[in-house]
Amino acid sequence: MPTTTKKVVARKIVKKAVAKKTASIIKKPVAKKNAMIKALVLADNEHSFWTTDGQIFNSLMALYDALAKMDKSVYLHHVTKDRHDFAQWVEVVLRDLECAADLRKAKTPTSAKSAIAKHLKTYHV
Repeated sequence: MPTTTKKVVARKIVKKAVAKKTASIIKKPVAKKNAMIKALVLADNEHSFWTTDGQIFNSLMALYDALAKMDKSVYLHHVTKDRHDFAQWVEVVLRDLECAADLRKAKTPTSAKSAIAKHLKTYHV
Protein backbone atom coordinates (compact mmCIF):
# COMPACT_ATOMS: atom_id res chain seq x y z
CA MET A 1 0.00 0.00 0.00
CA PRO A 2 1.35 3.34 -0.89
CA THR A 3 1.55 5.77 1.99
CA THR A 4 0.69 9.36 1.51
CA THR A 5 2.02 12.12 3.63
CA LYS A 6 0.15 15.30 4.32
CA LYS A 7 1.96 18.49 3.97
CA VAL A 8 1.71 20.55 7.15
CA VAL A 9 1.39 24.24 6.53
CA ALA A 10 2.55 26.50 9.31
CA ARG A 11 0.15 29.33 9.99
CA LYS A 12 1.37 32.65 11.10
CA ILE A 13 -0.48 34.23 13.94
CA VAL A 14 -0.90 37.87 13.28
CA LYS A 15 -1.77 40.14 16.18
CA LYS A 16 -3.79 43.18 15.31
CA ALA A 17 -2.49 46.41 16.68
CA VAL A 18 -5.11 48.06 18.84
CA ALA A 19 -4.74 51.71 19.63
CA LYS A 20 -5.34 52.61 23.24
CA LYS A 21 -8.37 54.75 23.77
CA THR A 22 -8.68 56.89 26.85
CA ALA A 23 -11.44 59.20 27.91
CA SER A 24 -13.27 58.96 24.59
CA ILE A 25 -14.21 55.36 25.40
CA ILE A 26 -15.88 56.19 28.71
CA LYS A 27 -19.59 55.76 28.32
CA LYS A 28 -22.47 55.76 30.71
CA PRO A 29 -23.33 52.20 31.64
CA VAL A 30 -26.46 50.89 30.04
CA ALA A 31 -29.10 50.16 32.64
CA LYS A 32 -29.71 46.46 33.04
CA LYS A 33 -33.22 45.22 32.48
CA ASN A 34 -33.67 44.28 36.11
CA ALA A 35 -31.75 47.24 37.54
CA MET A 36 -33.81 49.24 39.95
CA ILE A 37 -34.06 52.95 39.28
CA LYS A 38 -34.43 54.80 42.57
CA ALA A 39 -36.39 57.96 43.24
CA LEU A 40 -34.28 60.92 44.30
CA VAL A 41 -34.76 61.57 48.01
CA LEU A 42 -35.47 65.17 49.01
CA ALA A 43 -34.75 66.08 52.62
CA ASP A 44 -37.15 68.44 54.36
CA ASN A 45 -35.87 71.79 55.65
CA GLU A 46 -35.10 70.36 59.07
CA HIS A 47 -32.87 67.64 57.59
CA SER A 48 -31.22 69.63 54.79
CA PHE A 49 -27.44 70.00 54.91
CA TRP A 50 -26.03 73.40 55.85
CA THR A 51 -22.39 74.14 55.06
CA THR A 52 -20.21 76.58 56.98
CA ASP A 53 -20.46 79.13 54.16
CA GLY A 54 -24.27 79.15 54.22
CA GLN A 55 -25.07 76.79 51.35
CA ILE A 56 -28.09 74.58 51.93
CA PHE A 57 -28.90 71.46 49.96
CA ASN A 58 -31.61 68.86 50.28
CA SER A 59 -30.71 66.11 47.78
CA LEU A 60 -27.84 64.19 46.28
CA MET A 61 -28.18 66.26 43.10
CA ALA A 62 -27.93 69.49 45.10
CA LEU A 63 -24.81 68.18 46.88
CA TYR A 64 -23.30 67.27 43.51
CA ASP A 65 -23.94 70.78 42.18
CA ALA A 66 -22.62 72.40 45.37
CA LEU A 67 -19.36 70.44 45.25
CA ALA A 68 -18.60 71.90 41.82
CA LYS A 69 -18.44 75.39 43.32
CA MET A 70 -17.41 74.55 46.87
CA ASP A 71 -14.26 76.12 48.25
CA LYS A 72 -11.80 73.49 49.41
CA SER A 73 -11.64 75.04 52.91
CA VAL A 74 -15.41 74.55 53.31
CA TYR A 75 -15.08 70.93 52.14
CA LEU A 76 -12.20 70.30 54.56
CA HIS A 77 -14.24 71.73 57.43
CA HIS A 78 -16.85 69.01 56.87
CA VAL A 79 -14.39 66.24 55.96
CA THR A 80 -11.57 65.35 58.33
CA LYS A 81 -9.60 62.23 59.13
CA ASP A 82 -12.12 61.31 61.82
CA ARG A 83 -15.42 62.37 60.27
CA HIS A 84 -17.15 62.89 56.96
CA ASP A 85 -20.27 65.02 57.39
CA PHE A 86 -21.41 64.63 53.76
CA ALA A 87 -21.21 60.82 53.87
CA GLN A 88 -23.00 60.75 57.21
CA TRP A 89 -25.81 62.93 55.84
CA VAL A 90 -26.15 60.84 52.67
CA GLU A 91 -26.29 57.66 54.74
CA VAL A 92 -28.70 58.79 57.47
CA VAL A 93 -30.95 61.34 55.75
CA LEU A 94 -30.89 60.28 52.08
CA ARG A 95 -30.53 56.57 52.93
CA ASP A 96 -27.97 55.72 50.24
CA LEU A 97 -25.46 53.44 51.97
CA GLU A 98 -23.38 52.67 48.87
CA CYS A 99 -22.95 56.32 47.97
CA ALA A 100 -22.06 57.16 51.57
CA ALA A 101 -19.39 54.45 51.56
CA ASP A 102 -17.87 55.86 48.37
CA LEU A 103 -18.04 59.40 49.76
CA ARG A 104 -16.07 58.33 52.84
CA LYS A 105 -13.17 57.46 50.53
CA ALA A 106 -13.24 60.91 48.89
CA LYS A 107 -10.61 63.35 50.12
CA THR A 108 -11.31 66.29 47.77
CA PRO A 109 -14.43 67.99 46.42
CA THR A 110 -13.58 66.63 42.96
CA SER A 111 -13.35 63.01 44.13
CA ALA A 112 -16.56 63.42 46.15
CA LYS A 113 -18.30 64.80 43.08
CA SER A 114 -17.12 61.79 41.04
CA ALA A 115 -18.42 59.38 43.67
CA ILE A 116 -21.82 61.07 43.66
CA ALA A 117 -21.96 61.14 39.84
CA LYS A 118 -21.50 57.37 39.81
CA HIS A 119 -24.49 56.91 42.09
CA LEU A 120 -26.73 59.51 40.45
CA LYS A 121 -26.88 57.20 37.43
CA THR A 122 -29.03 54.85 39.51
CA TYR A 123 -31.61 57.56 40.26
CA HIS A 124 -34.53 58.83 38.25
CA VAL A 125 -33.73 62.54 37.99
